[in-house]
Amino acid sequence: MEHVDPAIIRRFDTKSSRPCEFCKQLDPHFRNRHPVDQMVLSARKAVASSHLTEDGYVRHRILELRKMTARAPVNAA
Repeated sequence: MEHVDPAIIRRFDTKSSRPCEFCKQLDPHFRNRHPVDQMVLSARKAVASSHLTEDGYVRHRILELRKMTARAPVNAA
């Protein structure tokens, strides 16, 4: 019988998850993502590391980086 780590089982438990509000607001293609890629753990903030899948994590990070680069540059005094 194959051993499955309980932490891995909990990570993919969609009963304790919700859609990522950050991605929902900033990603125009959010509705086209695979449903599991949209979800984050309920007990955590909507941050990249709380996504259930690696693809969700990567897409969240891309949105964060886009948001950072879209800001006006800070000029040195």
